[in-house]
Amino acid sequence: MSMDMSRYLGLFLSEASEHLEGLGRDLVQLEREGAPAVVDSMFRHAHSVKGMASSMGFESIAVLAHRVEDLVDAIRQDPSRLERTLVDLLLSATDVMLAQVRCVADNKPPEDASALLGQLADRVSRLTGQAPAATRVLPRLSAEESAPPAAPPPAPAKESVASSATAQLTSSVAKAVKAQGESKPSPRWTVRLRIAPTCQTPGVRAFLMHKRLVGLGTLHDLRPGLDDLKAGRIPEGSIQLELETAETEEGIRKALRNVAEVELVSLTPVVPVAPAQVAATVVQAEASRAVSTGADGARTVRVRTELLDHFLDTVGELLLATARLRELGKVLPEGSRPPIEEGVYRLHTLVKDLHDKVMSARMTPLSLITDRLPRAARDIARRKEREVDLVITGAEIELDRAILDELADPLLHLLRNCIDHGLEPPDERVAAGKAPRGRVVVSVRRARDRVVLEMEDDGRGMNAAKLKAAAVARGVLAPEAAARMTDREAFMLACLPGVSTAKDISEISGRGVGMDAVKRVVENVGGTLEIESELGRGSRFTLKLPLTVAVVQLLLVAVGEEVFGLPIAKVVGATEADGELLERTRQMPLLPHGQGLLPVYALDQLVGVEAPPRKGVRPFVVMEGDAGRVALAVDRLVGQEEAVLKPLSRPLDLLPGLSGVTILGSGRPVFILDVPRLLSA
Repeated sequence: MSMDMSRYLGLFLSEASEHLEGLGRDLVQLEREGAPAVVDSMFRHAHSVKGMASSMGFESIAVLAHRVEDLVDAIRQDPSRLERTLVDLLLSATDVMLAQVRCVADNKPPEDASALLGQLADRVSRLTGQAPAATRVLPRLSAEESAPPAAPPPAPAKESVASSATAQLTSSVAKAVKAQGESKPSPRWTVRLRIAPTCQTPGVRAFLMHKRLVGLGTLHDLRPGLDDLKAGRIPEGSIQLELETAETEEGIRKALRNVAEVELVSLTPVVPVAPAQVAATVVQAEASRAVSTGADGARTVRVRTELLDHFLDTVGELLLATARLRELGKVLPEGSRPPIEEGVYRLHTLVKDLHDKVMSARMTPLSLITDRLPRAARDIARRKEREVDLVITGAEIELDRAILDELADPLLHLLRNCIDHGLEPPDERVAAGKAPRGRVVVSVRRARDRVVLEMEDDGRGMNAAKLKAAAVARGVLAPEAAARMTDREAFMLACLPGVSTAKDISEISGRGVGMDAVKRVVENVGGTLEIESELGRGSRFTLKLPLTVAVVQLLLVAVGEEVFGLPIAKVVGATEADGELLERTRQMPLLPHGQGLLPVYALDQLVGVEAPPRKGVRPFVVMEGDAGRVALAVDRLVGQEEAVLKPLSRPLDLLPGLSGVTILGSGRPVFILDVPRLLSA
């Protein structure tokens, strides 16, 4: 028998990664809380990975998972056996298995884990008094290979272990292969039935019919499904199924004859197919069920993010086309305008509804990235000899998948900073009157149309005066500007490259090393970063994020004949002033704003657009910059617009200061500016 298992590789990679991440997460939780229920979860994760890897023929992963399973089972028998070095060993095994899964994805040979296997086997022997059992692995089969069926992997130690989707797949493969070799399947019949339209209880009749047929043999491909049948959800009263039975045609007809209000439409024998096709069909059905039914029974399906990106891009184009139609309708004669406007309004409503549904499909819980933080916090704390409690709340709140993908690294960097430089060593904390264990709180909440993510530590805090001095010393800030800065503005200096007050810049983190990247990523997705801190009390990093990056609110401004878009999230305000009357320092005009003065930049000079000299009163847009607020001198304010953001393609994406492009309803393309990058270019 030949069977191409490569078609299930994507399923294996996805599920194995999820199980291994879950195993690492459970280990950290078990060490911290000692919850016995977590051990069962760990065992399920390890057992699932072993079963999946075994069925796919990935021996190195299967053997490693088997050793981990043995150790976890030993812990389950006696939780007192769990100690820190054992957790370290299990976490190392988890990391190695994850690396091996990535090697499989990259079609590379897995790294050698013989030393780790020896350590695991030694621990298993010491804890159980028995040598670990050998791992049985199915031979790898491909379309080009043909090998005899292998025996299924050994049964789990506990019958209560919940089988994973892939374990079900493996079991089905084994059953199909076994059935092929040992017995000849019974004949199959295609049965079509119809519930009478006048039937008052279609669900009851359908269930009776189901019960009669189950008594004759095995049902396959039942449509609608049994739950729908019981609920009476039977479109047009039509039911179709395949019945595998040794009963004769007359026997089947007789069984259905006495079910009132159910009519047998047709009963035809199924043409026999090759055994190999039977097995493949079973496997495919099992794989399909694995991806369409979640643990809670909800019907779901895995969709590639690239496909969702394509949907969103297409819907964005539809929105732009609708806006274009609306603009064209405005130039039509007065009499023909109403029906056109009504049609465009209807079209816009439908496209907007479609856009909202696509966006909903892309929404993903923040737990996708916050679930990795406990393990990272443990590792950093151990390396820096800190004690830390990590508390995460609100991780169930959803955000656009595209934003989550960008936030994973910045969030990890903030955590490293909080533990490495924020939290004091235990003895220093005790001397300062604090608990020896530090505390880092990650909280997420919805605030209208934005998501607010805060990461707060109760460490030593940041020194605004030292940050100002560091920025002045590096020449990125004038002493006069530093003197005018508030503490809150000074904390943002930590996001300038190279500005740090940390005594030692470790390999883990350092204020000013990477914080600029954090700020850049947050702003690139349309969010903002704020830093608050108090000496001796700790620091708080606040990320205010949009729900999606596809639609942005823009302030349109014009210089000369060109129009540019400024993200509203970065705009503080707008004002008018006579440019000739502004104060100046070092040839830099200064705009009075609030209690201070802001440096003024002419937008036409920044973007290299020719504009006639402007005298007298003109508008200025106040925006957030890397080193504080700045004012942009523009020729006029065009207005505010909700725009569909389109990424830039080569070579435009190489130009600094451009973050994207959109198309107005008039058909005019408008570049969206990244002002901080424009100023630093």
